[in-house]
Amino acid sequence: MAVLQEVLVEQLQDLLHAEGQLVKALPKMSKAAHDPKMKQAFQTHLEETKGQVERLKQVFELLGTRAKARPCKAMQGLVEEGQETIAEGKEKEEVAADLALAVAAQKIEHYEIAGYGSVRTIAEQLGNQKVAKLLAQTLTEEEKTDKLITQLCAPLLQEASRETGDEEE
Repeated sequence: MAVLQEVLVEQLQDLLHAEGQLVKALPKMSKAAHDPKMKQAFQTHLEETKGQVERLKQVFELLGTRAKARPCKAMQGLVEEGQETIAEGKEKEEVAADLALAVAAQKIEHYEIAGYGSVRTIAEQLGNQKVAKLLAQTLTEEEKTDKLITQLCAPLLQEASRETGDEEE
């Protein structure tokens, strides 16, 4: 069980750093988005992410461990990719820029979904239902954000398809 506890804490430290990076990245993503609903989705997720950081601190407290972030290189790479997407989007049409931004955001969400799903499972295996419940709450939020981004892309994809069709004629 000590091995599982160690892995759980290490992964939580990684997620704490990842969420901290997102708190800085989401305002930039919101500013870069052209679609008002996408802008709002990024703002809403920023507030959720701040809550997730607080929830992680609560988890560390329940585990009797100091909430210390461990550098998350994966999120760093995803955030850097998002910054490149934002920069490249300045040269694109608004729909294309927003679609690219949505792809970058979903890559981030999928990383978080994988991380929170794993730590929730470890917490359950350790029999720590309080921790598992808190992590499941965050996992649900991440999944909800992922689905919302998919929904927001539907009209953008339709618009992009119409524009592509016009060019081919």
